[in-house]
Amino acid sequence: MKIGKVYLVGAGPGDPGLLTCRGRDILQNADVVVYDRLIGAELLALCRGDAEQIYVGKAAGRHSMTQDEINEVLSDHALRGSSVCRLKGGDPFVFGRGGEEALHCLKYQIPFEIVPGVTSAVAAPAYAGIPVTHREVATSFAVVTGHTKEGAPANLPKADTLIFLMGIKALPQIVENLLKDGRAETTPAAVIRWGTTTEQQVVTGNLSNIEERIKAAKLTTPALIVVGDVVNLRKQLQWFDDSAQRALWGKTVVVTRAREQASSLVFQLSDLGAKVIQCPTIRIVPLENYDRIQNAIDNIASYNWIIFTSTNGVDAFWEQISERGYDARLLANAKIVAIGPATEAALAKRGLKADLIPATSISESVADEMIQKGAAGKVLLVRALQGREVLQEKLSEAGMQVDLAPCYQTIADNSGAEEVRELLQEGKIDWVTFTSSSTVKNFVDAIGEDIIKATRESFRVACIGPITAKTADENNLSADVIAAGSGTAELAEAICDAVK
Repeated sequence: MKIGKVYLVGAGPGDPGLLTCRGRDILQNADVVVYDRLIGAELLALCRGDAEQIYVGKAAGRHSMTQDEINEVLSDHALRGSSVCRLKGGDPFVFGRGGEEALHCLKYQIPFEIVPGVTSAVAAPAYAGIPVTHREVATSFAVVTGHTKEGAPANLPKADTLIFLMGIKALPQIVENLLKDGRAETTPAAVIRWGTTTEQQVVTGNLSNIEERIKAAKLTTPALIVVGDVVNLRKQLQWFDDSAQRALWGKTVVVTRAREQASSLVFQLSDLGAKVIQCPTIRIVPLENYDRIQNAIDNIASYNWIIFTSTNGVDAFWEQISERGYDARLLANAKIVAIGPATEAALAKRGLKADLIPATSISESVADEMIQKGAAGKVLLVRALQGREVLQEKLSEAGMQVDLAPCYQTIADNSGAEEVRELLQEGKIDWVTFTSSSTVKNFVDAIGEDIIKATRESFRVACIGPITAKTADENNLSADVIAAGSGTAELAEAICDAVK
């Protein structure tokens, strides 16, 4: 049997956006993913649907597997011909025991690759507004393990900035050794917990009071320690966990949009400081057959207007065009309607400029604007298999012939529902967002009416458009905020305004 390959991939310090492009590509294509305790669900969501996921996490005093057992997992799967992604927090070679795992692969002549990751030793201080070097303050830094086989490290390097990883339990001994080594009690110190994530907590002080302060803040692992004058720069450089700059810091927001469509909203909310929980209530899937869309493409010259209702419609339509050997020139004689700015952008990527971008995404308004624009003749409506019939009906009433061209369909998706259900019951959700009526209905089905009624007072609801808001109202989820426009940017802005 052909031997597989082991990829030792650094996942970065916690923020999923800090995974390298190479790491992402390997994760998306691996047969087996062997992952650590600090790997978040957002990274595991990148795995192939049929990939085997094996948890081998270690916490202080609690190991799901010994290192020898982890090594055997890697070699067993690789020797069966599998592509194995060993996903490790931070960087594989920075106190990550990646060297031991690589040597184990070498023992069995298994090919391996090292994919460096962003180490928390640099990233967590950066997200806390603490540069590990600064020309006027620190010209050197050293990274030290917080615990050795003998306990806290005693032989400390001579560097302006010291970063201790995995040292929170050994902090008293670390402080004692730093004072013995000649550091003053007034030397600034910081402890950063869950650095680079929306759970980030930072406690600052100096060597004389840092222990007392982290006890008062009840900081526990995972955390790292920074010692040196650079800690004082946090007062000026704090950015990530600063609610003045990031209005949604400390807020937890649920995004119910299909995972394929959610990326822009997730990015916008995250950029504003929110902790985003993805609970996709619908999933985009292919049609059982494409006869109607293929027939429309073959007769595209007969259409005067083509309406695209979503980015999914654009993507699926273009896939069918490409498969039939056509390109954008096929649409040269038709006027194009793009519903929403994201749909407009998706068309622009294909070299097409929309002739009409309705002010709202409401079907009634779209029809009115088209009629005012002088629309007539034959219209092709590119959309999902499921959808409101209002647009087709209003255009038909105005004398137009409207052909539906479904090119994808949506189905209910309950992935993420269990986590959201638990968080709702614990009162840990601040906002739930809805972008369509189907997301509302499927959310209620996935979470359960009883839980929604019992927890409704603990969270707020934000909707795109009055139709979605009406559906929310009918399902005991009355909207606290309704976005002015049809885009995700307007939705994020509306939540921000409400929080402010």
